[in-house]
Amino acid sequence: MIKNKRKRSGGTKRTSLSKDLQTRILQRVIDIVNSDLDVSLIFHSIMSMMLEYTKADSCFLYILDRKTEELVLVASSNPHPEVLRNIRLKVGEGITGWVAEKKEAVIIPEKAFEDPRFKVFNSLPEDKYEAFVGIPILLNGKVVGVINFQHKNKKRYSKSTLQGLTSIAQLVSGLIRNTWLYEEMKEKTLHLETIFRISKMIISSHSLQEVLDLIVEVVAEVMSSPICSIMLINKKKGVLEIKATQSLDPMYLNRPPLKIGEGISGKAVSEKRPIFVLDVQNEPEFKMRDVAEKQGLRSLLSVPMLIRGEAIGVINVYTLVPRRFSQDEVSWLQVIADQAAIVIENAKLEEDSRSAKEALEARKLIERAKGILMKELGLSEEVAYRLIHKKSMDMCKPMKEIAQAIILSREVANG
Repeated sequence: MIKNKRKRSGGTKRTSLSKDLQTRILQRVIDIVNSDLDVSLIFHSIMSMMLEYTKADSCFLYILDRKTEELVLVASSNPHPEVLRNIRLKVGEGITGWVAEKKEAVIIPEKAFEDPRFKVFNSLPEDKYEAFVGIPILLNGKVVGVINFQHKNKKRYSKSTLQGLTSIAQLVSGLIRNTWLYEEMKEKTLHLETIFRISKMIISSHSLQEVLDLIVEVVAEVMSSPICSIMLINKKKGVLEIKATQSLDPMYLNRPPLKIGEGISGKAVSEKRPIFVLDVQNEPEFKMRDVAEKQGLRSLLSVPMLIRGEAIGVINVYTLVPRRFSQDEVSWLQVIADQAAIVIENAKLEEDSRSAKEALEARKLIERAKGILMKELGLSEEVAYRLIHKKSMDMCKPMKEIAQAIILSREVANG
């Protein structure tokens, strides 16, 4: 349905396209969409062509960001490179957001800047335009974008022209769908490459800390996250502590440990499941409201690190804009979290093995030292052990070092 918000007044020009001209326009759009041009160039070409045939003074293309559910300005007939992809509108916000929310075209032939839905952007001189036309871009009945036309003078579009623009919008929707499919393919490829990269680190000779540092850096880059962190369980204290993060914010680095089950991260660990929060600044369970406000943090995804069904920690990913993570993203991060858990478990087993080996070597040295004291001083085994232990306590040195000193003295004495 097309909504005319203002009646036609004297002097308002009418823009009308003949059927033949509409057909030629549609054919040109089809040729552009099917070309080998870069997507951004395709959008620019479509903007230029539509501007030519509508005689509008400006044309803007907004596409829905499925992760943030915002309308993002991706193309403009006028040179605004600094604002492309930086101007975002919520569905329902401004006239453009209204078009997306209602799935209806809107036509304002004059004084568009007086419309109560009008939203001013300081970086876009929209208040200089008199007439405004917004066309929704629909894909399978859902809004995927909006095309806006603006005129400096009063302007009214004919019904046939609006129908032609709606047909063009349908072709653009197919281009947006293909763009999304391409982005999904690139994202999945990047996810697989990341998993492979971390897998190589796991079997390499890199230290545990190096691997954890790499994981947070890679995840932050892939997820466009200002803060990504790995928190591990300290079993003795029963808390979660930060062990790796790419953030340099001292407020975040110096945050106090979380109890298991406390906050979003503690809850993800205790419940052994990913937990998502759309806006941490308005989440009662979130424990770092001051950090969130300072850094402008919004969404949080916390994924537990599981090994044999037990949680040993959590990976946290924050965003600067409210964002709904896809199931593919959650599944990918769970794979990364479980890989990290394997790294930590292997490191723990290696440390335990090393400790056991060192303990065995220490026992052997102490046994040799006891034998020397028993033979040379005529001491019993118990007294010889107590003598080594007392010396260790007095000198604040391990018994292993005392035993080594006794053995060395014997070897020196015997030449």
